[in-house]
Amino acid sequence: MDERILSSISTIEESNSEYSLRPQNLNEYIGQRKVVDKLKVFIKAAQNRGEALDHVLLYGPPGLGKTTLANIIAKQMGGNLKITSGPAIERAGDLAAILTTLSKNDVLFIDEIHRLNRNVEEILYPAMEDYALDIVIGKGASAKSIRLDLPKFTLIGATTRVGLLTSPLRDRFGVLCAMEYYNNDELKEIIIRSAEILDCKIEEDSAYEVARRSRGTPRIAIRLLKRVRDYSQVKGESIIKLEDAKAALELLEVDEEGFDRVDNRILEAIIDNFSGGPVGIETLSYFIGEELDTIEDVYEPYLLQKGFIIRTPRGRMATDKAYSHTKRKRIKDNVEQLPLFEEE
Repeated sequence: MDERILSSISTIEESNSEYSLRPQNLNEYIGQRKVVDKLKVFIKAAQNRGEALDHVLLYGPPGLGKTTLANIIAKQMGGNLKITSGPAIERAGDLAAILTTLSKNDVLFIDEIHRLNRNVEEILYPAMEDYALDIVIGKGASAKSIRLDLPKFTLIGATTRVGLLTSPLRDRFGVLCAMEYYNNDELKEIIIRSAEILDCKIEEDSAYEVARRSRGTPRIAIRLLKRVRDYSQVKGESIIKLEDAKAALELLEVDEEGFDRVDNRILEAIIDNFSGGPVGIETLSYFIGEELDTIEDVYEPYLLQKGFIIRTPRGRMATDKAYSHTKRKRIKDNVEQLPLFEEE
């Protein structure tokens, strides 16, 4: 999983190198027009009032630019950005230590905020609502509660699973922004811009070819661009041509739908071994040799979004698009087995 070229999870090396590729303001930001337009209004209003921006919740699949937006918000509000993650804050004291170092208009970015410990989460409530921190000193009958005032800061929470947030925490965010997958034209713009920063030239057709295999995710698009660039440079080309881009992507086992070897194994297993389904997720996991959670969280969402499988109460089923993609023909008609409603 760690070496998967189509993973939308950033590696440490990518996190360090991505900084130079990130846009520095909302005008440079490509895609997510609804989110960007919303933030422009709220940031401008907060600046006019001389107040901190309301707390922001960014939710959606990984790799779509949530950290980049947090960087931009901090810069435009004239504050510093402090980054942490839900799993990294193990105790209430850890969060208190972070909050007490904040200055006015600073931005605290908590990635995977849905994974916050419940005791830690309760410390956030007064911090978000009243800009105050309640600290208990001592134990038993001699315990005292002290309230420390905090500067007006902005909390930006990022999550890939907004449904796992508790209602009290979710309701304390004033700005909710849903991050959506990018279309191919937006990804092409990102690839061309990134190629300029990386000091390599790419044809528009080549950029579009990389874009349409990037699963709607800028992080994957940039990763593929770097590998295509390597292939072209080894061939001694001064510009990335379409045939080189296709050859490099074929070498990486990324097909025209943006599927890798495991994606195709899932489709082929459902069709060849289970007659198109339905097949239970546990059975499918055992058959292809991947962890159940990995299939549900990593591979399945994109296959569902692209309409290659459907999820039913009885299991997963392949659609006509899956049969066409894998060049198979239906052995039996499963139309009567399709449920009226998809599994929640």
